[in-house]
Amino acid sequence: MTEALSATDAVIALADVSLTLGQGASQVHVLKEVTLSVARGETAGIVGPSGSGKSTLLMVIAGLERVDSGTVTIAGEVLNGKSEDEVAAFRGRNVGIVFQSFHLIPNMTALENVAVPLELAGRKDPFGAAERELAAVGLKDRMTHYPGALSGGEQQRVAIARALAPQPPILIADEPTGNLDQATGRQIADLLFATAKDRDTTLVLVTHDAALAARCGRQIAMRSGRIEAVPALKVSA
Repeated sequence: MTEALSATDAVIALADVSLTLGQGASQVHVLKEVTLSVARGETAGIVGPSGSGKSTLLMVIAGLERVDSGTVTIAGEVLNGKSEDEVAAFRGRNVGIVFQSFHLIPNMTALENVAVPLELAGRKDPFGAAERELAAVGLKDRMTHYPGALSGGEQQRVAIARALAPQPPILIADEPTGNLDQATGRQIADLLFATAKDRDTTLVLVTHDAALAARCGRQIAMRSGRIEAVPALKVSA
């Protein structure tokens, strides 16, 4: 038996969200009345052509873009109206982010890269926690290496460890395998899905890779700033 989840049951809930970027002739209506609910522990893949608003939607979920209208509720908190500092603190606790280009700090070791968000959040023993996260992603022997001495796959593992270190309920990933070869990309995808399942973490990813999208519990199709198709949000009773 299944039942539909309401927005109040969701860890991500967007209601009639619209966002315009740029000014004057360069102004673009990036998101148009987007409504979306994602449950805790769900895996959702956002797909669609380039320029359809996929990455911007992720940035809205992370609180990195402020919407013009509509309501953004993440992990039970409404982000509308929060200050930049409040949103940043909220994001540090609740949303881990993995980018296509890794975004590691080049003059810091893998261990230091993972420890940084924990230190900023005032966590106890940030380096101990960072060590555990790097070991969990298979980098126990690479902790003291700098990003330049790591392969692309290893750098993405560091980025995943960094995103997961604060133990956020939500993990978002923007083309997480886009800069990797097929075999390495598959390993990174395996790691993302296995970790999300083990931790009951909600995983929302943007991808052009049909095989990666197919591994998600739901595929959310976007076109021209709108959600074109989204299967009903359901949970087994």
